[in-house]
Amino acid sequence: MCGLAGFMLVNPKKAAGVELGRVVTGMAAAIEHRGVDDAGVWSEDNVGIAMAHRRLAILDLSEKGHQPMVSMGGRYVICFNGEIYNHKTLRVELETSFQGIRWIGSSDTETLLMAFEFWGVLETLNKTVGMFAFSLWDHKKKLLTLGRDRFGEKPLFYGWIGNAANRAFAFGSELKALRAYPNFSNDICRAALAKYMQHCYVPAPYSIYKNIYKLEPGCLLEINQDGLLQQIEVPIRAPYKRIGIVIERWWKLADVVEAGAADLITSDSVAIQEVDSTLEQAVASQSIADVPVGVFLSGGIDSTTIASLMQKTSSVRVKTFTIGFEDPRFDESSYASEIARHLGTDHNEFRITANDARDVIPLLPRMYDEPFSDSSQIPTHLVSVTARKQVKVVLSGDGGDELFGGYNRYFWGPRIWDKFQHLPFAVRKSVGHLLNSVPAPIWDSFNRSFKEIMPKSMQVAHMGDKVHKLSQRLRTVHNYQDLYRSLVTEWAEPSDIVLAERAEIDQCLDVLDFQLPQSESSDPCSMMMYLDSLTYLPDDILCKVDRASMAVGLEARTPFLDHRVAEVAWRLPLKMKIRNGEGKWVLRQVLNQYVPIELFDRPKTGFSMPVGIWLTGPLLEWAEELLSETKMSQEGYLNARKVQELWMQHKSGRRDWTARLWCILMFQAWLRSSK
Repeated sequence: MCGLAGFMLVNPKKAAGVELGRVVTGMAAAIEHRGVDDAGVWSEDNVGIAMAHRRLAILDLSEKGHQPMVSMGGRYVICFNGEIYNHKTLRVELETSFQGIRWIGSSDTETLLMAFEFWGVLETLNKTVGMFAFSLWDHKKKLLTLGRDRFGEKPLFYGWIGNAANRAFAFGSELKALRAYPNFSNDICRAALAKYMQHCYVPAPYSIYKNIYKLEPGCLLEINQDGLLQQIEVPIRAPYKRIGIVIERWWKLADVVEAGAADLITSDSVAIQEVDSTLEQAVASQSIADVPVGVFLSGGIDSTTIASLMQKTSSVRVKTFTIGFEDPRFDESSYASEIARHLGTDHNEFRITANDARDVIPLLPRMYDEPFSDSSQIPTHLVSVTARKQVKVVLSGDGGDELFGGYNRYFWGPRIWDKFQHLPFAVRKSVGHLLNSVPAPIWDSFNRSFKEIMPKSMQVAHMGDKVHKLSQRLRTVHNYQDLYRSLVTEWAEPSDIVLAERAEIDQCLDVLDFQLPQSESSDPCSMMMYLDSLTYLPDDILCKVDRASMAVGLEARTPFLDHRVAEVAWRLPLKMKIRNGEGKWVLRQVLNQYVPIELFDRPKTGFSMPVGIWLTGPLLEWAEELLSETKMSQEGYLNARKVQELWMQHKSGRRDWTARLWCILMFQAWLRSSK
């Protein structure tokens, strides 16, 4: 795992005095945390291009893995961030197919570069199993290629900085690398801010800055000197082609979904065996490293499955890591400990206090580079800190929910909608008002009272919040598509909170507007899993894990996102994912082969933090300062009066606006830190 940065000058002959090496070294220094083991720089003055690399050595720890790396024939130069898990197999195939190959070292970067030289970029990527982002310079074509892995495990930003003679096309693993480019002055993008307020993260292809974008998962961007002049003023999606610049999807989840629908697995026993063996293969390949490897173990189904398979394939006790909280309402560490004892892992539990968690909050703006308000970023960083003391690589269970139907919205939303959709909209609206009239604490009390007699599939954590959200949906949605949008957005109308020209917000790219595969277009659960895999997974979940782990130089790997696992998952009928009102049916059967069901069969709770309680307690002074109506009015980004209304209601206990307030606070904290 590493970090990369670079730029191309739009007018290299006119950009007098630009020291390519010095500038790109400064950009890479801003992401030193991504790679503390080595640093390298490459540049070509006559073209005005420079690339730099920070290395976290995982495979081939010697200097033979140094980057930027030049190909054997000298045509290509690469900066690579990630891992190619099948690179040894690719080496054998290359050696069998071509004569005269000379290897310098044993790194996967060298394998990838050799494959590019002999097979070309597209054919090579389709052969890979891995996670990555890279920049590749082609001397022959004078062409820069930026690429990103299938699911977006590794980040990559690009865009235009500066103006006139010194304008540059810059790219990097994190925004802080682009911000380090001299005289960076890109304005905040209010359209991106509106999207952030909707989703609680900035969705691709947006970034929080104008003219700076995220390369979407599974995409390639090719640009030459002519393309540098085609500055993209608004976020766009592949396929895109203009003079000198092309963005295309080299891998499409839609193709996987359609192929799976045409080759469905119809037997429960075959499904269990296929998922088990494919996941085991993914875990085994991702456990290979020249440094110590461990597992994040929360005690949930996904992480427990990964830990079980890793221990099964390991000849030594696997190191597992979990976080325990002093507040019993949020502590699930006992489940992880019981599972670790059953599996026989070398378990490491770090119990944290509320002060430990709150101490992370000031670090978040710098860690995430742009507003990001998934509060589980806090424990994710803390468990990364704990793991990094013993290992350099960890496996995580991320991706299991999207592939195997784990989120509550997949079965609760459609189930309730099926009961209400035939009612006239006016009646649904009245029911929604009725549900909303009962305070959230009353719903929580009701849930606790009947918990013992309710089946586990009917039990819901944080029931009050979920009922209130449901009530809002009943009052506003008209179909399944509306329902999904309401489930994954916090502000249906971001213009209520973001100060901007209405046209600027109304003309925003609809980040949820993906064409659905024909086979899944009529099924709401599959539709939600598909869209989550394209949006929420890369832009929230994977972003959270990447930044939280890389901030301490820890590589996180996700076996569920091996594309072969995804191919099997999309061959499963929905009934093998969601059965009897319960998600992840097939994973539960796989896991039950290794762990007794009573150790993991419980309601899904997530990796939550009591930030709503903290805001009216130990974080009150911090929140009050960031939410100052006077300062917010002066800054001019958010509707200060509206924010104050939410804040007063939350402080008084009349409403729980934790999610919205945390979203606002994370933007305000980022805004102050970015000045």
